[in-house]
Amino acid sequence: MINKRLLIKNLLAHNDENSFYDKKRQVDIGEKEGKAKFLKHICALSNSNPKNNSYIVIGVEDEDNSITGVDFFDDSKIQNLINAYLTNPPIVQYENIPFPHLPDDKVVGLVTIRPIDGLTSLRKNIWKYYGGSVFFRDGSMSMPKAFDIEIKDVNSKIVEAIENHSQNNIQHTLDGVFDFLSKRKDYHPRYKVFKEYFVLCWAGQKKVIKDKTFYSRVDIELINEQVRLFFSTLDEVAITYDEDSFKIVEYVSLGLQNNYQYYPLEETLINFGNNATYHIETELLFEAPQFDKKVLHHIYNTNNTILDKLKKGLTLSAHEEKDLKNLPATYLICYFNLFHDAVDKLNEAKPYLKDYSEDVYKSYKETLRILRKVRYS
Repeated sequence: MINKRLLIKNLLAHNDENSFYDKKRQVDIGEKEGKAKFLKHICALSNSNPKNNSYIVIGVEDEDNSITGVDFFDDSKIQNLINAYLTNPPIVQYENIPFPHLPDDKVVGLVTIRPIDGLTSLRKNIWKYYGGSVFFRDGSMSMPKAFDIEIKDVNSKIVEAIENHSQNNIQHTLDGVFDFLSKRKDYHPRYKVFKEYFVLCWAGQKKVIKDKTFYSRVDIELINEQVRLFFSTLDEVAITYDEDSFKIVEYVSLGLQNNYQYYPLEETLINFGNNATYHIETELLFEAPQFDKKVLHHIYNTNNTILDKLKKGLTLSAHEEKDLKNLPATYLICYFNLFHDAVDKLNEAKPYLKDYSEDVYKSYKETLRILRKVRYS
């Protein structure tokens, strides 16, 4: 089993990007340009590596390879994006890899592109790239090429050697467990061994609401691979497990006028097999709450007024500051109730919310995460 933290270190040891891996400071698939560039790199790496895995490492400075990290990204539906925009799409996996020196809320993103037969191309136009375009890696660059170009296997032995040097062992596993228990000691950390092989660690603040047990500030890691499976500082999470599986049900708190309710968002089920394999299944559970349209019109207009004042640099009243804290979530509720322009308003608000306060910006990012899950599903 590959230790993904070791794998990243070994990839970065090559220093320069090449035809089997790319490194990025960050990616933004929420914007059309960022989505297009991400798809271009997936296409190019897939075509340039017909016999071996290829990788994108996210959260690394280009100049000196320093690991600065990115936000935890839990979009399990990223394959849907790949399938929608690429012809002959590869299997793509996004994983969050914690590093000891990074803050709790930062990880390194690892994108693994599995080898497939045949050429991958863009299925349709996106940003400045045309449907039908084919990309290959030319050194560290993803470049358009002729459709009938010959595909050569030049990396399989190099990548095989890197992956072999990244295998996990008992010491890495034990060190990973002790590191987790020490780092998360304020949040009741614990571990469980599945199938005498897999070690799962998790931590969270426990609370009971109406006879139901929830956890907040949840951190869940598969120690064997050094992969963070779940991380949230805001949501409420229900956790259950048996000898063969571990289930996470994520809830979101939504409501209006101080009347909030927990809604199930997504269920993640990790099944552990007897042959040293595991499989993760996700199911979207979310059903958008519906509210009175007159109330929503009032809230929508209030949000727009606050946004206009932020754009003009005007001071908010005490009541508007209170409404600002809920602005991302109420825009989201408006969108779920067929206020289609609410998403555009939310995107407009991003730079102003980011400058206003860290708490408001965290609420914005959480709102986008929920929206992304629902859209991709």
